[in-house]
Amino acid sequence: MSDKKHYGFTTTILHSDRQKPIEHGSLHKPIHTSVAFGYKDARQLAAVFQGREAGYRYGRQGNPTVSALEDKVTRMEDGLTTLCFATGMAAIGAIVQGLLRAGDQVVSTSFLFGNTNSLWQTVAAQGATVAMVDTTDAALVEAAITPATRMVFVETIANPRTQIADLKAIGELCARRGILYVVDNTMTSPYLFRPKSVGAGLVVNSLTKAIGGHGIALGGALTDTGLFDWMRYPHIAPTYQRGAAAQWGITQIRAKALRDFGASLGPEAAHHIAVGSETMALRVERQCANAMALAHMLEADERVAAVYYPGLKSHPQHAIATELFSGYGGLLSFELQEGIDCFDYLNRLQLAIPASNLGDTRTLVIPVAHTIFYEMGRERRAEMGIAESLIRVSVGIEDTADLVEDFLQALA
Repeated sequence: MSDKKHYGFTTTILHSDRQKPIEHGSLHKPIHTSVAFGYKDARQLAAVFQGREAGYRYGRQGNPTVSALEDKVTRMEDGLTTLCFATGMAAIGAIVQGLLRAGDQVVSTSFLFGNTNSLWQTVAAQGATVAMVDTTDAALVEAAITPATRMVFVETIANPRTQIADLKAIGELCARRGILYVVDNTMTSPYLFRPKSVGAGLVVNSLTKAIGGHGIALGGALTDTGLFDWMRYPHIAPTYQRGAAAQWGITQIRAKALRDFGASLGPEAAHHIAVGSETMALRVERQCANAMALAHMLEADERVAAVYYPGLKSHPQHAIATELFSGYGGLLSFELQEGIDCFDYLNRLQLAIPASNLGDTRTLVIPVAHTIFYEMGRERRAEMGIAESLIRVSVGIEDTADLVEDFLQALA
């Protein structure tokens, strides 16, 4: 496979390991379990530690199996380079630890994954300011920006209510103002959307979700798209201002977040995720088709009060989703009519499983207000539009007719 030829998404991911030599002709990068890497020449060891020569120092900072996965994710996102972490939250936390200082401001979407919302609370308690805004309107983002703003953080499709930020307009705004634009691509996946296309400088992916896809390995990734000018960022330490400026940001994050905090992705998990990623396009296409069929069925049933899915024409950001994404994703949520108990409904489902993951091959359901968003309280949930009866569905790859029938019979 020639690296110069332009191949399709799945072909590229399938054959990316073979772009570099693989031991013994293996088709997959083997699992390297060693945490230490020896060198015959001590001078070479010093050169690797000083960044003058490529190589591995210690398992906490990198591993050949993890590097192979990082190469895959970089290709998925059409990026410059990628760092992998133990979880998606570790990847987001690495941005905080590696780039923010007391007195800085972050402008963040208010339609936010619960744990990220909790992280921003921690950041605010440590001396930074977090402005939570409705990012479906880029004007509100611009109004929140101050001289202390260091980054704008958005998600592509909000979990669980599926609001979609005005991604393109916010990207143009960040480019004009010289602000780092961070986009969490987890809910769309690199197959449906590349945040680089709207000007993102850093892209977050929870590898646990669509990329890994089978619910057997945790992981997160942070991809530098190469679009942000790190010479404009005020907190890059002189130590990391070496070599190409395009690498300064990821180099500092690798040192100050991955190395110092140690949320490293293990080689076994990296291998599971890399193998899972090979079928991502096939799985995501099926999940999108199933989600669309399920959303239409629920929307047409009078026992359902509301359905939230970007593929529905009734969705407020349907036009944006249609313009930017190649599919509408496998996440939807819905509210039942008053008088129908959400727990009783969930217990009547035969195929869908009450569980908290996303992007699994199996359909998973969860009562949002009572579980993953319970900690933030009723008032904050109301601000985010999360009703007490809201059910989130991570749609799997089951046969469509079986899935639709299961959700329909549970309404009886």
